Amino acid sequence: MTTRRTKGSGSIYKRPDSAVYWLKYSRHGKPYRESSGETDLRKAEKRLKVRLSEITTGTFIGPQTEKIKVAELAEDFLREYRINERKSVDDATARWNLHLKPVFAHMKAIDVSSNSISEYIDQRQKEGAKNATINREVAALKRMFRLGQQSTPAKVLRMPHFPHLRENNVRKGFLEDSQYAKLVAGTELWFRTLVECGRTYGWRISELLSMKVGQIDLSQRVIRLDPGTTKNNDGREVFMTDDLHHLLSACVTGKAAEHAVFTRANGIPVRSFRDAWEKACIGAGVGQLLCFTCSAPVQIDAPCAKCKGKRTKYSGLIFHDLRRTAARNLRRAGISETVIMKIGGWRTRSVFERYAIVSRGDIVEAMQKLETNRREIAQGHDIGHVADSAPDDPTPTTVN
Repeated sequence: MTTRRTKGSGSIYKRPDSAVYWLKYSRHGKPYRESSGETDLRKAEKRLKVRLSEITTGTFIGPQTEKIKVAELAEDFLREYRINERKSVDDATARWNLHLKPVFAHMKAIDVSSNSISEYIDQRQKEGAKNATINREVAALKRMFRLGQQSTPAKVLRMPHFPHLRENNVRKGFLEDSQYAKLVAGTELWFRTLVECGRTYGWRISELLSMKVGQIDLSQRVIRLDPGTTKNNDGREVFMTDDLHHLLSACVTGKAAEHAVFTRANGIPVRSFRDAWEKACIGAGVGQLLCFTCSAPVQIDAPCAKCKGKRTKYSGLIFHDLRRTAARNLRRAGISETVIMKIGGWRTRSVFERYAIVSRGDIVEAMQKLETNRREIAQGHDIGHVADSAPDDPTPTTVN
């Protein structure tokens, strides 16, 4: 059974094996056939009118595109990360699996609206997620839609609005010289060397832990980070200080070029050292344990005095703060910011400025210098004033 219609207005028909009406129409000469999902002819006609209206107004997406779910976009997104060997593929996978997938995986891409994204952001904020974390998740979702829009045929024809939350991501924390000795006291060689590298060059922990012995040239006192091994894929080359030459010499002794520089006493490469870091920071007084529930300070292996909770969280200096410390120390030494950015691997000025490398101590010292300078100027003014008021010849005149 086929309902005849004028040319360009499509048609409605039934298949022998189907109880519902089917729609037939064309767009730019390409025919489309789809089920109306209706057994009532009038409802099927309304459905066809909607399709024809979409074609006329330019909002037509197509039956196949309408069926695409966000989960399919996520597969394309993660595949693109793997193909291009992006270092953040593990982070992207975690963001999808832990947070985005439970909310969006079952949704059709066409149903994701600005409102549904705002609801997701609101829920994540209620869960205690930081704005920076939420922005990374929303950016991943936006990238999924962008790739879907760029695919052939396009899987996404309409991009919803993806808001960007304000971030308070200025780096905080310094390791002062007086704290350094306490932090590394009694620690293993690999730990002392890692900290010294961090506070000297400002390198990221991933860049340090992936270093191989072949990148260390003790005779030339040079350390090389090969292109592709850093966060921004740029290579770097620096010279060792005397302290680092001594420490790195001990770290690489007896190792082949392909061996990791930082290994534990049993020879196993260091992959993670959070426990060792937190223990050292707490011992040095630059970190503390807090109750996970009420955030009250607690002692190691002791329940919270307030709520009796046993779960704890760490608060205090993190290894990334050494990156900020190195920038501050290099600037204090009179090194130009362009050179500092090359040493530490800051590609853009805007990112470098986020590290706010002036500490409270620097400001206090600056004010003390200003005060001293003012006193010297004031004293010089007083001396000059006295000299101006004195007679040219201070010798008394004798009257005969």
